[in-house]
Amino acid sequence: MGKEKVKKDRKELFENSPVWSAIFALTVPMIISSLVSMIYNLSDTYFVGTLEDSIQNAAITLAAPAMTLFYAITNLFGIGASSLMSRSMGMKDTETVKRASATGLYLAFASATILSAIILIFNRPVLGILGTDIETYQSTKEYLFWTVGVGAIPTIMSIMCGYLLRAEGRAMTASIGQMSGCVLNIILDPIFILPWGLNLGAAGAGLATFISSCVSFTYFMIFILVSGENTYVCINYKYVTFSKKILSNIFIVGVPGVFQNILNVLSMTILNNIVKDYGPDTVAAMGIANKINQLPIQIVFGFTQGVMPLIGYNYASRNFPRMKESIRKTYIITMSSLAVLTVLFNLAGQPIVRFFMDVDVIVEQGAWFLNGFGTSLVFLCIDFMVVGISQSFGMGKVALIFSFVRKLFLEIPFIVLLNHLAGVRGVAYAQCSTEVIMAMVAIGVQIVLLSNKRLSANKQA
Repeated sequence: MGKEKVKKDRKELFENSPVWSAIFALTVPMIISSLVSMIYNLSDTYFVGTLEDSIQNAAITLAAPAMTLFYAITNLFGIGASSLMSRSMGMKDTETVKRASATGLYLAFASATILSAIILIFNRPVLGILGTDIETYQSTKEYLFWTVGVGAIPTIMSIMCGYLLRAEGRAMTASIGQMSGCVLNIILDPIFILPWGLNLGAAGAGLATFISSCVSFTYFMIFILVSGENTYVCINYKYVTFSKKILSNIFIVGVPGVFQNILNVLSMTILNNIVKDYGPDTVAAMGIANKINQLPIQIVFGFTQGVMPLIGYNYASRNFPRMKESIRKTYIITMSSLAVLTVLFNLAGQPIVRFFMDVDVIVEQGAWFLNGFGTSLVFLCIDFMVVGISQSFGMGKVALIFSFVRKLFLEIPFIVLLNHLAGVRGVAYAQCSTEVIMAMVAIGVQIVLLSNKRLSANKQA
């Protein structure tokens, strides 16, 4: 009886509840957990910043590309498997839902294990690629050991569980699991980082992250085991399959996310190596601005990814009016939020940066980056939304093309060009220049994706 009630509640959410209610039920818990996650990332920056040691702050910034690989793995198997789960639920194909979740989980575990081994075995060359020098090498090495070397498996697996639970409509459960780790991390940070505690600096921030990820992963495992048949998320290895149907659907949607994150790593590595020539203060300034910019990024990510199950379910069940209404209303709330943050970042850039590190040169340069990031936000929303729509439809090629165009043909060239033309101030506007162009492209793609002619052809097929 309990199992049938759970399934009925999920169906009601996707098919019949008011669209505003469905959007908020799926996205708000994800946004809250994402914001808490952002706060714990900012807590690393804040508490390390109170040491007033730019080298310790630079270490966290330099390690960021390696940690971005987490999202390459979770985007591949998390977005790929969850998209297939939502569409299969819309088609009432329970067997495929379970096989997609089990296959995604175990493939993510294998990938996390490989990433961890690479960081531990090839530590020195990896640190060289990340842009460390004689000043930042040791601090970056210690931070990377805890966050990626031993932390890859629990962090990646907890993110994966969150994706899969959201796919079946359990957004609140997923958010509680992720927030539990984040809150613990915020509590542990000052104890491990500051002189009155263990005084470990950046290494302490990494250790706190590792412990918190383990707690979050443990929560998810307990929930899935206790839920049993009341959840579609399956950890039974017998449901793992290498069938063409399952793998192709996971990879078609997930592979673009991998390339997006690999290209993010490439872009961040190039950016780090350019900015490091301006000194550790500039690296720290960019790192602080990047952390602050995670606030709007997490908001837009929460809305565009959180609403994906609703879009995918109604696309698969051919309820196109409800699907379009979901997209339209998601745009309204997301772009309104980002417009407010754009104004805030441009008018109060320096006070915001100073809260994290009260060093004049870092405050000034951090504000440059924050102004550039802020100006790009509304355009970024359009880009993210169209990628999310294509992933919901199972059309991974669109997201893949967007990834290559954004990074290889726009952002990386803009970083190099604007650095040459205007120095570090120019670099701060590389993302903005990229997103303005991408938004124009995205609008055209969305018109095609949602055209009545294309949807009617899909319905008949």
